[in-house]
Parts: sequence; structure tokens; C-alpha cells
Amino acid sequence: MEQERPDTEDALVALIERVQKTGYHFTTVTPASHARVNGRPDAAWARDLRDILGWTRPFHEEIVAPELLAAMRCARVVEPVDGGLRATIRLSSLDGELFLHSAYPPSPMDAVFFGPDTKRFVSAVTAHLAERKAPIRRAVDIGAGSGAAGIAVAKRAKGAEVLLVDINPAALRAGRINARAAGVGNIVLQQSNLLREVEGHFDLIVSNPPFMIDRSGRTYRHGGGAYGEGLSLAVVEAAAERLAPGGSLVLFTGSVIVHGEDLFCDAALAVCAQAGLQVTYREFDPDAYSEELDDPAYAVADRIALVVLTATRPA
Repeated sequence: MEQERPDTEDALVALIERVQKTGYHFTTVTPASHARVNGRPDAAWARDLRDILGWTRPFHEEIVAPELLAAMRCARVVEPVDGGLRATIRLSSLDGELFLHSAYPPSPMDAVFFGPDTKRFVSAVTAHLAERKAPIRRAVDIGAGSGAAGIAVAKRAKGAEVLLVDINPAALRAGRINARAAGVGNIVLQQSNLLREVEGHFDLIVSNPPFMIDRSGRTYRHGGGAYGEGLSLAVVEAAAERLAPGGSLVLFTGSVIVHGEDLFCDAALAVCAQAGLQVTYREFDPDAYSEELDDPAYAVADRIALVVLTATRPA
């Protein structure tokens, strides 16, 4: 997304609120599924608002209510294409809110990603919050992207300071806009590589870091390390240093299983054991993103599992 002026951000918040009032709802799928659905013969042009702001299909302006099209233009989120127009953002539904993120395909280096893993991640975070008894005074969402998880925390821990941290300025803009649209005021935005530019300790750290091997090196997707686990392990290491007594890390990530071994699990548990953290680790989904296994980078991989690691420092 392009650099936003303050007045453009106001217009984007107003647009989200206007779209919300229409009853709009959209569940974002993976890019692979998105490509398949948009490749159907009847999907060449948008027929409704979901096609425009969800599926990123080109549209003819007469299918949009004039006041809504004016709001889109005011927010600077439409661009001309051959024979019509195209939205430059998407809006996705989660936790009773609409979240602004990058249009399809999310190919720019600074794309703000939102997909099925966002929903899974927020589900893991809210489940932890429902079980947690200790108060949250300070929380951080590392690699916050659209801010969905941090905003979910801020809605449920209204007295807490909740930081949205990301290395990507475009993600921080999206997080700020989404927080405003959700009506949460206890959000602080900070550009940072992990927690390097952030001080202090936290009662709750949540993160859904990139975990793929991405040859383009896109910020939202490339995890680094041998199999994409580098950033996930770095989050565990940061949490081991910065969790307050009684504080917890909720990490949702992917782990490449090689010859039956979960190498990320072994490394993460070793870090937690050294720091004296109590850990639970489970496979959320044993086999995800199977199309990635065709990449030579995964030549020895059995599968890519989605996992949830929760680590807690004793009070």
C-alpha cells in the first residue's frame, strides 16, 4: 500500500465503517485458492462488493453505489484498469471487525498479508486469553501485519498497553487504520525488528511470523533459516528474554517436518528449557501448504505442519 497522508487514513477508516454497515463479510483464502477461484470463466469481472474488496476483481463503476464509490475514491483505493476499475486494498472479516490489507496478488515486497493463518492465529490467542487468569498490563504482537491479533488482545484487555510491532511501515499503517476502525485506543505502534527497538518486559507476547522459504524475500513470507524456521525461533528467543513473571508467549507458526523430525520444535523447546519456561506445543494442522513441497527448497521435507507453542514464565 502506498504512503498514507493523515487525511487519507481518515478516509480509509470512514470507508471501512461504511462497508461494515452494508453487511459485507469476506473470508480470505490462501493465494493458491484465490488464484483458482479467480481463474474461473465467470470471475473475470466483479458482480458485487465482495468481488471488488475481497476477490480483487476488476469492476465497472455502475455496479457500486455512487456514495460508496465516492468514498473509495476519497480513500484513494481505486485504480484504472483496461475497461474499468480495480480496488488496491482488500477488506477481510475477523472477530467482528473488517481488516484492511493488501490487494491480491500480495506480490509487493512490503505487502501486508492476511489469510487463513491470521484466523487460526487469532483463534489461538483468544483461546489463551479465555483461559488466562493473570492480568495483562503490557502486551506485544511481534510482526503484527494487519494488527488482527494485537487488536483482538486490546479489545479483551482494555486496561493494557498493546504494542503492534513490525519491520514493515506499510503494516504499521494498516495496523493503525484497523485499530481505529475497530475503536480500540490502547494500541501503540512501533517499527522494530522483533523487539530490538522496544524496551521493557511483557505479560503477553503473541506472534505469527513468516515461516516459508520465499525466494523473493518478501517481508511477510520469508522466515529464514534452513527451512523457514529462523524468525519463529528468534521470536522464542526474544520471549525468553522479555517475558515478565507470569507472562506468556503464544506463537502460531509453521514447522517443516524432515524425515519425521520436527526440527523447530526441538530447537524451540531447548531455548524454553534453558530459560525456565513452561511449554505446551501442539500441531494445529499436520499438513498445510502442500503445494510448497514442489519447491526444491523443501526437497527433503515430509510435510509442513501448523503448530502452536505456548511458553509461560512462572510467576
